[in-house]
Amino acid sequence: MSAHVLVAYASKHGSTREVAEAIAETFLEHGLGVDLREAPSIADVESYDAVLLGGALYTGRLHPDARRFLRRHRAGLAQRPLAVFAMGPRTLAENEIAGSRHQLDRALAQVEELEPAAVAIFGGVVDPAKLRFPFNRMPASDARDRDAIHAWADEVAAAFATSPVPT
Repeated sequence: MSAHVLVAYASKHGSTREVAEAIAETFLEHGLGVDLREAPSIADVESYDAVLLGGALYTGRLHPDARRFLRRHRAGLAQRPLAVFAMGPRTLAENEIAGSRHQLDRALAQVEELEPAAVAIFGGVVDPAKLRFPFNRMPASDARDRDAIHAWADEVAAAFATSPVPT
């Protein structure tokens, strides 16, 4: 029996959702059962063998829907494998990745009982047409590394496939 995985995401402008979709596709390629859902729409995680959460980082903080998801489902998440990714830096420069990782780690530290099996930072997207002033003055960019996303999803899928199923 293959693992049944929840891929939850918190996205304001859609790029985090697109990455969650790509990860879900990779999980399906590995034979995992997948439900792809927006984080606020999830009532419980009890029917899943593992959970992946993706959230965007905005002005130094993890998307509020992702933070609420972690707090609301902390008991269930602590009992099953969990992986978390965040989107944020405008470039893949080492200092920007490290800064975003620090922001994600700070958010995860707020839910002490959770120890994700895998954590990743992926480059973010800036689409000025979707932003309000003054952010709509920023130059457009897309720092997503699709190969890195796919490679990380492969690793997580393998870990989820071999993890013990919660009882």
